[in-house]
Amino acid sequence: MNKFYKKVPKEVIVELPVKAFEGEIIIVEDDSQIESIVNYLNNFKIIGFDTETRPSFKKGERHQVALLQLATDEKAFLFRLDKIGLHSDIIKILTNPDIVKTGVAIHDDLKALKSHTDFTPESFVELQTFVNDFGIDDNGLKKLTCNLLGFRISKKARLSNWEVDEYTEEQKKYAATDAWVSYEIYKLLSNINDNYEIVE
Repeated sequence: MNKFYKKVPKEVIVELPVKAFEGEIIIVEDDSQIESIVNYLNNFKIIGFDTETRPSFKKGERHQVALLQLATDEKAFLFRLDKIGLHSDIIKILTNPDIVKTGVAIHDDLKALKSHTDFTPESFVELQTFVNDFGIDDNGLKKLTCNLLGFRISKKARLSNWEVDEYTEEQKKYAATDAWVSYEIYKLLSNINDNYEIVE
């Protein structure tokens, strides 16, 4: 039986190994790549979802969302929206009711995406709400990953510049990992039925 914490103790977290996405990471910065990628993603019922925006360090300064990440267990696609915009074929994925898109704090992500191009999102699952039904209180992505998947993820690249010409390996890993763990968390909880116990 799976055992999950209501709130993950710090002493448990520090003992966990650090992991990152180990599948194929594909940077999408050319329209010619999109059709085949969308055809691939259409074969999945669940996709991990996230976005990244260049951080603002000045009061009143705001940047448009620069990156959209969509991930399965094998591949993570990093769509460079700062270079290609929000393509109509990508919107077809985001509006497809037959594909669950799952992530954390997705309201803000969707709001940012809709400032690129307005659309009506379909079948998005907010993990922070979804885990409430399982009695889990710690609902940030880092703690959910520790609690449910048994490893830590690095957040070092979060405040890096997502509009640079070429991403570093650390940026690629970070972006892919955030979307991938959302996929894995949702997949785990969707298939667990009542085979789990919550530790207070």
